[in-house]
Parts: sequence; structure tokens; C-alpha cells
Amino acid sequence: MRKVLVIGSGKSTSYLLKYLLDKSSEEQLFITVGDLHIENAKKLIGNHDNAKAIKLDVFDETSRTHAVKEADIVVSMLPARFHIEVAKDCIIYKKHMVTASYVSKEMQALDDDAKANNLVLMNEIGVDPGIDHMSAMQVLDNIRDKGGKIILFESFTGGLVAPENDDNLWNYKFTWNPRNVVTAGQGGAAKFLQEGTYKYIPYNRLFRRTEFLEIDNFGRFEVYANRDSLKYQNVYGLSNIKTLYRGTMRRVGFSRAWNIFVMLGMTDDSYTIDDSENMSYRDFTNSFLPYSPTDSVELKLRHELKIDQDDVVWDKLVEIDIFNPNKPVELKKATPAQILQKILMDSWTLSKNDKDMIVMYHKFGYELHGKKHQIDANMVVLGEDQTYTAMAKTVGLPVAIATLAILNGKITTPGVQIPITKEVYQPILKELEAFGIKFQEKEVPYLGYNPLNN
Repeated sequence: MRKVLVIGSGKSTSYLLKYLLDKSSEEQLFITVGDLHIENAKKLIGNHDNAKAIKLDVFDETSRTHAVKEADIVVSMLPARFHIEVAKDCIIYKKHMVTASYVSKEMQALDDDAKANNLVLMNEIGVDPGIDHMSAMQVLDNIRDKGGKIILFESFTGGLVAPENDDNLWNYKFTWNPRNVVTAGQGGAAKFLQEGTYKYIPYNRLFRRTEFLEIDNFGRFEVYANRDSLKYQNVYGLSNIKTLYRGTMRRVGFSRAWNIFVMLGMTDDSYTIDDSENMSYRDFTNSFLPYSPTDSVELKLRHELKIDQDDVVWDKLVEIDIFNPNKPVELKKATPAQILQKILMDSWTLSKNDKDMIVMYHKFGYELHGKKHQIDANMVVLGEDQTYTAMAKTVGLPVAIATLAILNGKITTPGVQIPITKEVYQPILKELEAFGIKFQEKEVPYLGYNPLNN
């Protein structure tokens, strides 16, 4: 039996483990799932003959190195900051490794050692990053293969609630890490290219500079810019492109309301609030507003941010209960962002029967034989339940498929890499189609850049 070590059994591992278990007899696989808390791992693998769960503390060098040594390939589903110690073990004990996380500087520094040992350290093989890379490179390579010149590339992804469970005014619920939602866009201005001009959006303007798009059968969405749309410009071979813009998708109206939190300072994660454990949600909201011996918190907020009482934004703020004097924060020395996250989790946590949705959209503009063309491509994946979510499907399946492809010698190029070569993306995208993960592509009249971002 070939031994696969999966470290971490969080929300994204359900489809990953199901895929490997379903293939285990045919492919002669034995899957070991290591986690500090193994209850979820045991639940996901059940009583399968070709799997076991072990207690594994990634900071315990002895247990970690023993588990890595025993494996033929290692899949790390840990938080991104914990991958590097596992990766170093994989180099020492000559094991291939797969993760869905972004390539860190520390991971990239292992590239020479990985190549010297003929090891594949595959990263960014989830949904975003992952499916976005593979689906984009497939179209970009096809355009280039027929002699086209890429002049525009826009790419947007959103983790949202499925339409049948979209039952709040924000049209949003947490389908992944809530902290990443609350702190999105911080750490510097968003930057991108628009018609050959570098554009920048500071954080305080990010959620008021949105672009709109339509997805067939799913309606209208808005997008706000990612922090660095130029990160993959050279990696994708787009050094001469005129427009390059990547962003995050939400339903229309989300960003205007979210901007209220930004303007108040509620998303700030740089300082802690004194006596926060004794605050109510109302106290927290009031702490960002001017003092008044007579005006209510509601009146002060409406006046401060010039929100009309009949504005739907006001209804959205009321809906999430930020004016409730009876709900305690109960977080000691918490940052504003941590408190806001707790408040939102009360309203935006998926219910037991809720399903999630992943939406991805690409726009490609290119010149061929003196004429401009445009291809629009989109993918929508709906979750099944709280275990087999769309997020777990689109993260876990590419990881699982890549893992087996490396084991079977179908992906052999060594080094620290992401899935942008035909060797990687062609077989994985083809197999993903069997699971309903497929892009719908269509040629449309070339529209160029969106004037909202001019």
C-alpha cells in the first residue's frame, strides 16, 4: 500500500478524504489523517479499512517527523503559516508535498532543495488560489497557441451562500474563515492595471470602487479589487498586458454597507479595546461615535455617516444587532476587528441546513489578426450540506487529484510550484468536470475595461 499522510482535518478536507478513500483500493492507498483534535478526522474516515486517524501536533518534532517519514506523500491542510516545518521535513526525508495555500517566501526558499532531491512541492492547488490558476492558464495558453495577443485579463471569485438559503439583507453568510472577511483589503492599497495605467485604491475607498457583472442563471454580482492584482503578471506570462484586475465577488449592495464598518473603524485589527469583555454590542458601536448627553447611538451613527432612516443600509445595520444593549462582547482585550467578527458570526453563520456556493468569473481580451476578441468564462458550484460544502469540494478535490497524479508519476516536474503548466492543469481540470466543476465559456463582443475603474 502507498501511504498518504494528510495533516489537518478541517472544513476543507471532506471531499479530499472521500476522493482518496474511494480510490484507495483501486490505487493501493492507505490514508493517515493527523490532527491535534482527531474527532472530525474519525468522523470523516469512518471505519474504512484503508485509513486511520492519529493525534499529531505539528509543533511536536518527534511525532511530526515520524509521521512524515512513514508516508510516501504528504498533504498539508494546516493553516498556511504552519506548512513550512512540514515542508522542511519533506525535503529531509525526500517526500513529495501538496498544499492549497499561497507560496510563502519561506516555501519558495526550498525550491533549489526540492529540485535537487527531485521532489514536487505543489502549492496553490485549491480553488482561489488553484482552480483560478488552472482555468485561466488553459484559456490563456489556448489563445497564445493560435497566435493571439492577450490584452486584458480580469478574474473574480466569491464564497457565498447558495440562492435558496440567501435569507438576510446582506445576501451573505460566512462560508470560510470569518477573520479573512473582516480584515479583507487591509495592509496596503489595492493595485492593478487598467488600459496600460497603474491604478491604486486605498483601503478607505476599496469598498466604494466596485465593478458589476452578470452570471447566467445566478444574477448580478459586484466585485472589489484584491490587494495585489499584479502578483501573477509575470507568472501568467502577461508582462505586456494592458488590463489586469483580480477581485472578490459579493452580491450587489454588500460593499456599500460594509464600508460603514470601515469608516467607523470597526475592521481595525491594530489595537485592543480596554474593558471590551464588559461591553455590549451597543457599547462597542457607541465607542466609535461622538459623545452626546442627549442623542441616541442610532441617531449619532445616522448623523455621523449621513445615512437616511429609509436607506436599506440602515436596515442592514439593524439586522446584525449592533445596537443591542443586552448582547455582551465577552472578549477580553479584543481588537475592533475581533469584536466585529463575533457580532457578525451571530447573524452570518450558516444554519444546519444551509448550503454554500462558489462563484468564479474570468474575462479574457485578446487581439488576433488585427481584431479584438473577448471570452467570458464562469463557474458556479453549489454545496450539498454542512460537511460536503462547495468550498470543501473546490479546495479539496484539486488537492486530492494532484496528490494521486504525483504519486502515479503524471506530475513529475520537481520544485516549489503552482498549477500553471499543462502537465498539471490539463488532467486536473478534465477530472474536475466529472464532479461538476466546469467553466462555461462564451465568445462575446470585446468590451474592454470597465469605465467604473477608469
